Amino acid sequence: MNLMLTNPPMPDIPAYSPAGNECALFETAWTRQLPLLLKGPTGCGKTRFVGHMAAKLGLPLSTVSCHDDLAAADLTGRYLLKGGDTVWVDGPLTRAVREGGICYLDEVVEARKDVAVVLHPLTDDRRILPLERTGEVLNAPPGFMLVVSYNPGYQNLLKTLKPSTRQRFVAIEFDFLPKDREIAVVAAESGLDEARVAPLVELARRLRALKGHDLEEGVSTRLLVYCASLIDAGLAPSEAVRSAMIEPLTDEPDVRSALLELAGAVIR
Repeated sequence: MNLMLTNPPMPDIPAYSPAGNECALFETAWTRQLPLLLKGPTGCGKTRFVGHMAAKLGLPLSTVSCHDDLAAADLTGRYLLKGGDTVWVDGPLTRAVREGGICYLDEVVEARKDVAVVLHPLTDDRRILPLERTGEVLNAPPGFMLVVSYNPGYQNLLKTLKPSTRQRFVAIEFDFLPKDREIAVVAAESGLDEARVAPLVELARRLRALKGHDLEEGVSTRLLVYCASLIDAGLAPSEAVRSAMIEPLTDEPDVRSALLELAGAVIR
């Protein structure tokens, strides 16, 4: 059954450069009421993609950045004191289920284990959200969509998405754009011309090759945009590279020195 868009498209759609057919897959998943899992390295565009698609489809978007202390109650809601009365306050997941729209849980594996228990009935044919504290069982409307993301290359064995949870989602794997496409994106986002962006992207690609050896993570496209923005604002390239591409990657003096030496050979 095809779903009709009841909300008009938002006038400002965040820019996004597709790497494949992910936009069509997202729209099909929403139309078919399927939950979606986005996998990929930090800063490769997962969150931007969700914002782009929410605006394109004219859907409200609720984004939750997951962390170690995030519990199921933070998503579903809790009783709070207001003016001397105890009232129930919906969490972001409950609001999205009641009203429709996209609920996006960024880095879902960072949350506490009880979050997965809450998500499971929303990610199968039931599409329900039981609220034990209120005794309600909410049926997700056709316009509700659950999207989660995580970085499988960064997580350790203690923080990974269980197969029983992964297999409840349609999944899209993300990676960094090809070199020429990434140059174009960084130039458009920062205002720096492509000729000056090109060596920054080349440096980022070399640093990414070190992931798993001297570095836990490579340079994200987000950091590239920051670096190019600093240069466009007049900061010396060497200072911009150090502040936006080297310092965020490591606190180890020896590793930092080696990365700066590599940067000096690429950025002239």
